Amino acid sequence: MDEIIRILTQALAELVAPTTAAYALAAIGLNLHFGYTGLLNMGQAGFMLVGAYGFGIATIAGAPFALALLIAAAAGTLFALVLGIPTLKLRGDYLAIVTISAAEIIRWLGRSTVFQQWTGGASGLLGKSYKETFQALSFLPGGRTAVGPLDYINNGSDSWWTRLFAWALVLLAVLFVWLATRSPWGRVLKGIREDEDAVRALGKNVYAMKMQALVLGGVLGSLAGVLYVLPSAIAPDAMGRTMTFFTWTVLLLGGAATLFGPVLGSMLFFFVYMLLRTGMRTGLGSWVGATQVEQIGGLLVGVTLMLLVVFRPQGILGNKKELAFHGR
Repeated sequence: MDEIIRILTQALAELVAPTTAAYALAAIGLNLHFGYTGLLNMGQAGFMLVGAYGFGIATIAGAPFALALLIAAAAGTLFALVLGIPTLKLRGDYLAIVTISAAEIIRWLGRSTVFQQWTGGASGLLGKSYKETFQALSFLPGGRTAVGPLDYINNGSDSWWTRLFAWALVLLAVLFVWLATRSPWGRVLKGIREDEDAVRALGKNVYAMKMQALVLGGVLGSLAGVLYVLPSAIAPDAMGRTMTFFTWTVLLLGGAATLFGPVLGSMLFFFVYMLLRTGMRTGLGSWVGATQVEQIGGLLVGVTLMLLVVFRPQGILGNKKELAFHGR
């Protein structure tokens, strides 16, 4: 019984974890790309990595927290422009090919010894080198606080302060998307998703609208990268293809083109994922090692994503009619 409670507590902790918030924010940005505009961005991890590097390098150079956050957003904007300018006039899957390749380029540049003095190379940047300005903003008292079964320090890397900031940023992003998608601008984006030729015939600049959506979703992705590294460190190999794969799973699980789908998808995904991993470590620990448990977990995520695409592409909160355009 105690073992079951421990497993459930660890899974429950994932519901409010900073990593869960980071993936929710990244999925909100991806939702602007795919759910509302129809852009196939397969390199959201690239946006997250440039945002993390922008924030970390700026902070180490002496920038205050707010300025470092703006630099992270600017890095995401620049990355979106570099990707979008040559590809957004093209149709089909060209953007997907470019984004997944560009995300890998960013990861390998981060690992490269050429930029090691700024990026730390394959070892990345230690968290203690860029976290002080963020932790100095905390208004929480010292010590620990328990909320039900969850007990964390108030300040520090794995703290309530990190969780409060992360989820507050997610809520702000949800509010922004709610306002944006209900504006005339948001309705044009949905029109582009459904039939960009018809929108172009009405005199709208489809290329400019796509670029705006790519930039805004990329900025949210870069800020998600900041959230992801606040409780840990910046490691390029931790922000690769698997991260994009998980972000797509989160989005499709919750529901593309929905307001709260990315948030629900992230919380549900990481709750179940942690439940499976801790359960397998406990139940199969005598037969398989930790590496095999991670591999089995990745296999189950892949199967889940395939089943979602086949049997419920609209996700939990989505409307199948919203995704009808993808079957054309």
